[in-house]
Amino acid sequence: MRTVTVYDLDLTITASPTYTHWLLFWARRHAPWRIALLPIVAATGLAYGAGLVSRARVKATAQRLLMGPAAGRRAVESAAAAFAATVKLRPGALAQLAADRAAGLEPVIATASLAFYVAAIAARLGVATVVATESVWEGDQLRPRIAGANCYGADKARMVAAALGDAAIARAYSDHASDAALFALAGEAVAVNPSRALRRMARARKWQVVDWR
Repeated sequence: MRTVTVYDLDLTITASPTYTHWLLFWARRHAPWRIALLPIVAATGLAYGAGLVSRARVKATAQRLLMGPAAGRRAVESAAAAFAATVKLRPGALAQLAADRAAGLEPVIATASLAFYVAAIAARLGVATVVATESVWEGDQLRPRIAGANCYGADKARMVAAALGDAAIARAYSDHASDAALFALAGEAVAVNPSRALRRMARARKWQVVDWR
């Protein structure tokens, strides 16, 4: 039977969140004037915090403002590969990925970040399977819309289960309590540099806590 370990991406494998960094990377590369729209992006984030809009709406709005209404596939793939090379990775994550492989376990990345650039980060890490938030493509044009569910919380767990089928999940690694449903699918839960809420959860459920900084 296929046996895997599932890793969250942002602040678990990477040292910082990737989505805003990606948008800024794209804007600087293709349309620097769009950086002036950041206050509107921030306002959308505040609206999400107030419960007025969904996470998917925040992502779509930010993408439209900083990437525009469409982007060609070739340009997106080129920028994603260049961006992936700049992403700072946690040393502990790299060590754990190597240890999992040495133990015969297949690493999988599961993240709410967008699949079109996560795939490039996964390629850098040698990870073949990615479960992430998908975007709408119309032919070779990327549109600022989410395709299906945002890969977050219970939806992430559902999407991982669907993608992995009958594979056994030996361990799941994450920094955030929103991955509680994902942890429930795994034989072992590992809290990585956990948020305050996840640290409390890990203490109550006797989960392993690690520092990968």
